[in-house]
Amino acid sequence: MSAEAPQPPASSFAPLRQKVFAVLWAATIIGNVGSFMRDVASAWLVTDLSGAPAAVAMVQAAATLPVFLLAIPAGVLSDILDRRRFLIAVQLMLGVVSLSLMSLSLSGLLSVSSLVALTFLGGVGAALMAPTWQAIVPELVAKADLKSAVALNSLGINIARAIGPALGGLILAAFGAGITYGADVASYIVVVGTLIWWRRAPDNDDALSERFGGAFRAGLRYARASRELHLVLLRAAIFFACASAVWALLPLVARNLLGGGASFYGVLLGAVGAGAIIGAIVLPRLRGSLDADTLLLLSAVVTAAVMAALSFSPPQWHAVVILLLLGMAWIVALTTLNGVAQAILPNWVRGRALAVYLTVFNGAMTVGSLGWGAVAEAAGIQGTLLIGAAVLFVAGLIMYRVKLPKGEADLAPSNHWPEPLVAAPVENDRGPVMVLIEYRVPKTEREAFLKVIRALSAERRRDGAYGWGITEDSADPEKLVEWFVVSSWAEHLRQHRRVSKADADLQSEVARFHAGPGAPVVRHFIHLDSPHRPGTPRQGAEV
Repeated sequence: MSAEAPQPPASSFAPLRQKVFAVLWAATIIGNVGSFMRDVASAWLVTDLSGAPAAVAMVQAAATLPVFLLAIPAGVLSDILDRRRFLIAVQLMLGVVSLSLMSLSLSGLLSVSSLVALTFLGGVGAALMAPTWQAIVPELVAKADLKSAVALNSLGINIARAIGPALGGLILAAFGAGITYGADVASYIVVVGTLIWWRRAPDNDDALSERFGGAFRAGLRYARASRELHLVLLRAAIFFACASAVWALLPLVARNLLGGGASFYGVLLGAVGAGAIIGAIVLPRLRGSLDADTLLLLSAVVTAAVMAALSFSPPQWHAVVILLLLGMAWIVALTTLNGVAQAILPNWVRGRALAVYLTVFNGAMTVGSLGWGAVAEAAGIQGTLLIGAAVLFVAGLIMYRVKLPKGEADLAPSNHWPEPLVAAPVENDRGPVMVLIEYRVPKTEREAFLKVIRALSAERRRDGAYGWGITEDSADPEKLVEWFVVSSWAEHLRQHRRVSKADADLQSEVARFHAGPGAPVVRHFIHLDSPHRPGTPRQGAEV
């Protein structure tokens, strides 16, 4: 094992040997370059239309609010629709948004309200697209290359972040906002053409495929029951809400504190992207000596120092160096939190749970942008940066005590549950279904058994149960019955597919307490309603 240690750097680019992944990866870089160019034009243009900090922050919020509102539905759609066609439709929508911005800008009709509205629509497209791009990666590379592919996606975004803002600033300064928006339109043509070229295998029909409503509820149910995910979401919300001050006010920092123009603002954003690339390169070495909690604390301290330094109006070239540090800290925080989230999520709910993470991320950025914009109206830009730096530094120290999960559990499906015994085929929409598992536990073992089985309750809820409990037989106190309820027969069959190897180990630990003959007895009870003709769906039934 130790002899293989030097090899990972060479294998980091292994996914690029897969032609489809390499082509789509290059296309996403081009598309993201165009998006960053559009964002630079919009962020700078609003300072021409209105120099008020609230207006600048409103444009920033309009870009992130749709992701906060729509990330979870988008994650569901990415699981139930043809992902290739869905991505093409979203890219065409985004192309129309940029075409509208170009037309209004060239005609001189663009206002703050229309800029905010079109920025919001662009955010809607980004919200619909983000979970789907993440979900297609396992289709494009071998399982052994999946982590490298995810890392390459992050690197691609930051390559675009380094090129797009600087190029956008140059085009903006030389030719104006209309041409900058036009360059973004051209980037969508490239991405759509690439997606049309990709011949994705059609999805297989599955009798247990989820519909939107059921998949949406299953994703939320998982998010509610996963304490590990809660810890990641809490750390992300606190960090990004505090750190959003520098992003919300950066256009005004560039113009008012640093005395720069549109091209200089693009250079600053390019410095952030370049810093992120440097951070992505050195991060593997940092991980070798620092754990995830320390990396996140380091990111908070560096970001707070950047905000404090910018508040003192440093020379422009000093500011470029400072923004390099911001990019390094930002990519360390993003990659650390996203990596932990990926490590704790099973494949069946990965898209939806990552959508919850994106919702929290963008919600924190949205609320933070609006909040820091309001603070800047009262305290000024310099004062707000100093306040934000102090808040982020203190929050980083406090949150360091809230440890992130290790993400070391084996979440691959165990497939160890036997098929349920049925007297006759059961319709998928029948439900609710109550599952009873009967254990015989000696009184001397009861306390230890209850401690372990209560840990199992979270797993039952994550995998689809909306009710859970443990009861005893009044006539025989050593007979204990675990029960849980799922919405339909189909949902219970999905549970069979969702149980991970880590969950199987926990279930084996529970079964170890069973002192009766054979294995614990499992029974399934299906709700019996009014007379019902077989084959006729019930009103409100879910599959």
